Amino acid sequence: MNILDISKCKLIETDGVFTFKNDNTTLGFVRFNNKGEVEYIFVNPIFRKQGLAKQLLKLVKEKTGKKIILQEPISPLGSKLMKSIEEWK
Repeated sequence: MNILDISKCKLIETDGVFTFKNDNTTLGFVRFNNKGEVEYIFVNPIFRKQGLAKQLLKLVKEKTGKKIILQEPISPLGSKLMKSIEEWK
């Protein structure tokens, strides 16, 4: 697995949203509330399987100080992601 070097990406934080961008496109973003509930997470298919979703969720956890909760419905990829973040407890 190739881990994306996020130090080369631009992190944009707005109210309840973290977005990673490079010079050409949006790599991914997460929308969340102050309870730690993730309302939506998206990673551009070109940048999937490189740890970007986990980085976004870690930012949410740091910002809210809460346990991450993925709101329903959870896609098959979201279910895999949820299993991997359960290890953070």
